[in-house]
Amino acid sequence: MRLEPVIGLEIHVQLKTKSKMFCGCSNRGEYEPANTTVCEICLGHPGILPAVNAEAVRFGALVGLALGGKVGGYSKFDRKNYFYPDLPKGYQISQFDLPVVQGGEVAFEVPENGVRRTARVRLTRIHLEEDAAKLQHSADGKSSLVDFNRGGTPLAEIVTEPDFKSPAEAKAFLQELRLIMRYLGVSDADMEKGHLRCDANVSLREVAEQPSDAAVPQLNPKTEVKNINSFRSVERALDYEIKRQTKLWLDGKPPMKQATRGWDDVRGLTVEQRTKEGSSDYRYFPEPDLPPLDLTEMARELAHALPEMPAARRTRFVADYALTPDDARTLCDDLPLADFAEEVFSELQEWATSPTPDGRETKNWEAEKPEFAKLVSGWILTKLNGVMAEHKMDIRTLKITPENFAELLTLIRQKRVTGPNALVILEEMALSGADPSVIMQEKKLESVDDTAELAPIAANVVAANPKAVEDWKSGKTNAAQFLVGQMMRATRGKCPPDMARKLIEEELRRKQ
Repeated sequence: MRLEPVIGLEIHVQLKTKSKMFCGCSNRGEYEPANTTVCEICLGHPGILPAVNAEAVRFGALVGLALGGKVGGYSKFDRKNYFYPDLPKGYQISQFDLPVVQGGEVAFEVPENGVRRTARVRLTRIHLEEDAAKLQHSADGKSSLVDFNRGGTPLAEIVTEPDFKSPAEAKAFLQELRLIMRYLGVSDADMEKGHLRCDANVSLREVAEQPSDAAVPQLNPKTEVKNINSFRSVERALDYEIKRQTKLWLDGKPPMKQATRGWDDVRGLTVEQRTKEGSSDYRYFPEPDLPPLDLTEMARELAHALPEMPAARRTRFVADYALTPDDARTLCDDLPLADFAEEVFSELQEWATSPTPDGRETKNWEAEKPEFAKLVSGWILTKLNGVMAEHKMDIRTLKITPENFAELLTLIRQKRVTGPNALVILEEMALSGADPSVIMQEKKLESVDDTAELAPIAANVVAANPKAVEDWKSGKTNAAQFLVGQMMRATRGKCPPDMARKLIEEELRRKQ
């Protein structure tokens, strides 16, 4: 018997509107003292009348269009009835049969054995609802506190079809979804902060041994796994649940009814919570205090307002800037960093195609683009990220402008400054925001390529290291690299490495 997992996801995305879903309270309650961004509507007082947040509806529709869903026609809100301490009204305002978005499909890449393959998942629907309050349990488990600041926060619930075939696919999809939310500007989608929460539905089914047996794929009772708070936990929880259910199947006791289990990240296992409810258990009925919504005009307007999505930007970065697919992905996975890189490329292209003062022919941008791509990706992804990490900086508040960063890369490209000294300049730029040329002049870091000036230094370095010379003569090639390093030190990094190597090797040959 061969089994395969069948996985679907229910994702809640907190929308970063200024106010809550059905009232005017601030939607920044997570940064305020408990129970301070609340009102009669948040707290479910008798006689309250909710009002729909138009921006939340717009965000929900925007998400739907970005994910290939159908937006338009009528939508309405419904009451989802259940009792829990974090739900003061005794019901949640959600959407049942007429969600804001229907259908959709997302393509995403899954890393597998060192390469990436493209997978697709269909979406069932996206509906809007209000978030519940936040429960804070005491360490001894004897009491709980309720913070209603979160209550009423706008949520977009994205429900997928059971199209995922592995935990790795589910994780990769969630990471791509987070990026899409950030590109749209509708949510920070930070799982650790609860901006993006995920419940996973998983079951197993037998794989047909013969093609004729696969006419109607069977779906068995699913288990919903809750309390998943990170991408790593998604993968771990699904891995565990698949193994747990596989053992039940092999023991002849496959799950016969739907259930809900909670993920215990510390112990690395799922714990049974309750039998899973069906929609009938929630006794949905239309919200009588809110009129239906006609989204036809909004859908038309938003269709022309969609920004470039991550996948399209990656493709464009490869085509327009000759970046490798991996470098394009790494840059585009960080929206502010991708914006910074794009401005740097624009500045470099302007420099490369500008006529020289004496009227000489400009550089061939298309021919040199691959070299610029290596320079930009290398210096942003390694050097700049390293400086920001060391000094706890953020690209959004960085003092270095794209223009100045492009100027630094130009100095490197022109060999007016060596790599080690360029790194010194970069760090000073990050701290002061000064122009790289000014720093280079003030700190006397400009490269020296005068053979007449450098040759005596090479001779002195060789003369001062007789053991390295003997090692080189005996065939130890790394001895020459040691001497090159000594020369770089003697010139305070001003000598270009290729020239240092050339002069050292010439001096060594004289010693033979």
